[in-house]
Amino acid sequence: MTTHQASRFSSLIGEIYDAAVDPALRSGALEQVSQFVGGCAAMILSRDSARLSIEIHQHFGTDARFRQLYRDRYVELDPLLDRHLTFAPEQTIGVTDIMSHADFLETSFHREWVEPQGAIDLATVALEKTAARTTILQVLRHRSRGTVDEAMRERMRLLAPHIHRSQIMGRQIRARSHTVDDLADVLDGLNTAICLLDADGRVVHANAACRQLFADANLLAIVGDRIVARNTQTDKIFRGLCEFDEGTHSAARRQIELATSADGQHYLLHAFPLKRDRSLPRDIAATMLFVQRASMLPLLATDAIAAAFRLTPSELRVLMAIIEIGGVPDIAAKLGIAETTVKTHLGRLFEKTGAGRQADLVKIAAGFAVPFARRTNGDDSVA
Repeated sequence: MTTHQASRFSSLIGEIYDAAVDPALRSGALEQVSQFVGGCAAMILSRDSARLSIEIHQHFGTDARFRQLYRDRYVELDPLLDRHLTFAPEQTIGVTDIMSHADFLETSFHREWVEPQGAIDLATVALEKTAARTTILQVLRHRSRGTVDEAMRERMRLLAPHIHRSQIMGRQIRARSHTVDDLADVLDGLNTAICLLDADGRVVHANAACRQLFADANLLAIVGDRIVARNTQTDKIFRGLCEFDEGTHSAARRQIELATSADGQHYLLHAFPLKRDRSLPRDIAATMLFVQRASMLPLLATDAIAAAFRLTPSELRVLMAIIEIGGVPDIAAKLGIAETTVKTHLGRLFEKTGAGRQADLVKIAAGFAVPFARRTNGDDSVA
């Protein structure tokens, strides 16, 4: 290569890897690849080992009609597509490796698919070969440039490993992004407030329950990117758990503390230290803070309780009333039934669950508490 060509090659490698990070750059990068190797159109496509399916991942210079024709008919007539199964990895294959160019010009693949696109020849190079699929870069050569030459073959060979690594990087980035998004969705579905703090006590992430806790501002609020306690007692507990006062973050204590909000509600606070390398930046998550409102009425999976003990709807209503109210007379008044009926259902609950006291029933039901935020379908049952 000349100095200019070497500089262009180096720049193109950068564009290929940039496209791994930003999908919007992929089409432009493939266009630059096609032009650099001397092509007029290009596709990155894969075919399964059973030859049952084909997928075009990226394309440049071919319109939708020709891409569809390739999928529907000409994929089976392409003389180069499946040849990479027997050739060395990263070896560029041209038509003349398979047949004479004169014979290629007589094929329906050339006459009906290659030539109508203004091309006279094509070359391919394998990007990835696995037991399941083969992925290739296919480049068409415009008739004005003549047939595929050694310069085109060599440039495609040099670019192939970089395009392959860029694709792997892109898959890893997308997978990691999906994982982070999915985890955020899961955290938002929990009824416990969860907050990630960095080494200096700044908020890195807060789930939906935690954001609501900050919005209510009865216990904790957020100013800028830092948590502020609403009373002296809570501030002492919070700082004692996380130890941010000295400007250096020591390990959070694995301890649960009780704090009281301005409206008299009790909350359990738990700070859990995350393992982190000291060489990592201080602005990554270092502590996970859990805040849960103390309640005698946890969110219960009532359908699971009924299924586990084969409870009738009436028995389940009585069980829920026992948890919420407690006494037989009060339950009868609440449900609008006779005390004898309540006692009958209570006896059946003891028999079906093996409990001997109402307190035991409450403990059994508490074992069916769910961590997910309440979602209703027009009633008060968990969706």
